[in-house]
Amino acid sequence: MSGTRTPAAALRDRLWQAVLEGSEHDAVDVVRAGLGAGWGEEDLLLDVVAAVQERIGAEWAADRITVAQEHAATAINERVITALVHRPGAGRPSPAHRGRVTVACVDGEWHAFPARLVAEVLRLRGWWVDYLGAQTPTPHLVAHQHQTNSDAVLLSGSIPTHLPTAHAAITACQAVGVPVLAGGRAFGEDGRFARALGADAWAADARGAAAVLEAGLPRPTAIRQVVDDLPHLVDQEYTMVVQSRSRLVKQVLTELESRFPAMRGYSDAQRERTAEDLVHIVDFLATALYVDDAEVFTGFLGWTAGVLSARGVPARSLVAGLDLLTGQLHDFPRGLRMVREGAARLDGRPSPTAPGAPV
Repeated sequence: MSGTRTPAAALRDRLWQAVLEGSEHDAVDVVRAGLGAGWGEEDLLLDVVAAVQERIGAEWAADRITVAQEHAATAINERVITALVHRPGAGRPSPAHRGRVTVACVDGEWHAFPARLVAEVLRLRGWWVDYLGAQTPTPHLVAHQHQTNSDAVLLSGSIPTHLPTAHAAITACQAVGVPVLAGGRAFGEDGRFARALGADAWAADARGAAAVLEAGLPRPTAIRQVVDDLPHLVDQEYTMVVQSRSRLVKQVLTELESRFPAMRGYSDAQRERTAEDLVHIVDFLATALYVDDAEVFTGFLGWTAGVLSARGVPARSLVAGLDLLTGQLHDFPRGLRMVREGAARLDGRPSPTAPGAPV
């Protein structure tokens, strides 16, 4: 049967067209046709639906679809998942026999689609899954562990600025004896931030998560403090930047107006958008300080420059703000180095070498 099934590319193209046109019924028809052509539920979820969701994000970043279209397409894809796994005649999955797990997003993380995919794949593979969805507050996540004694918590995060919150969730779950499997782009393409934050395991995707669970995760026994994982935090730079965020944004905005008189003619909406961009910059800088990895900050700047460029805004507009930010960070050597690296990368200049760093 698998040798005659419709090619994945054809199904993806048809599903993409349906979600782009806002046709929920056509989108559901695509996956149902895939089932009729020999596709299994898991393969449809991961090789077709997930691939189309990835394209939705890429098309928005490239300014080829609007925010409204991106939201509508994602909502349709969510309903496609429901229609696929709860379709008439599908019956119930086989009784859960592997164990019980909790799937949740980091508090503040509203990109729940990847976590939903993981939850459905694990159900198909025989796990009892408690899917808690987006933005799960850590105290409630821990309380759920007291009630269920899960075999593992699968913690999903897409935005790196939620890594400090993820760290708190990881250590809190482990403190009550539940191992944590981390996943999602926030933890790095290679899972390095999951390891830095002390997660028991990391997986790149749903199939990888299932493999980790099937191999077994031992229950943690030691209780750790944040500084045990990240000793560099003793310099207090992360804490001070977080506490100073409002002041930093306000001062940079004021200096931008002084240096660039054109900003004085900005509309309220333009000023608000500029302030939001600066908030994101400071938040990513703080996160980079938390994990002591400049790539968190410079990677965000590169992504932002690409998004702005697609919308006709030159990357040098970011450099001006970064140069002003350096003037506010003279007491923060790690932060100052990261901002200078980011500005140099955007401006095409050689990255400055930190004092004492290898050349």
